[in-house]
Amino acid sequence: MRHAFAVLLLAAVLNMRTAGAGNLVIIVNPTSGIEHLTRNQIVDIFLGRNRKLPSGAVAIPIDLGNGAPERKDFYLKLVGKDLAQMSSYWARLVFSGQAAPPFPVPDIRTALDLVATNPNAIAYLDSTAVDGRVKVVLEFNP
Repeated sequence: MRHAFAVLLLAAVLNMRTAGAGNLVIIVNPTSGIEHLTRNQIVDIFLGRNRKLPSGAVAIPIDLGNGAPERKDFYLKLVGKDLAQMSSYWARLVFSGQAAPPFPVPDIRTALDLVATNPNAIAYLDSTAVDGRVKVVLEFNP
């Protein structure tokens, strides 16, 4: 009986945690003039292939820290690579002098603050963290 109750309690907690999570979204500053970005544009910006926003301004991609679950999800959904593969990718590009990785920040709050105060900044985060200071320009399906 006790074991069954513990299993039910654990299932309820896990269900609440999943229900509270939103989709991964790409955010920009509302003054950037960007209404929507395509998946390919996001790939180009975050993989250093093209760091220009549609307006022609230089994009400042913001990357969450290694401990953020959104980071792992972002790269898996975006390019099908895990964090070790992304580290290897950036090591090759940085060594060859071809590109620099996105600007790292420790947490979602910092990413939000940077995007809210810089019209060239672009970041990814969980949709539940979005506030009125930023604009969603792409949402990843779960």
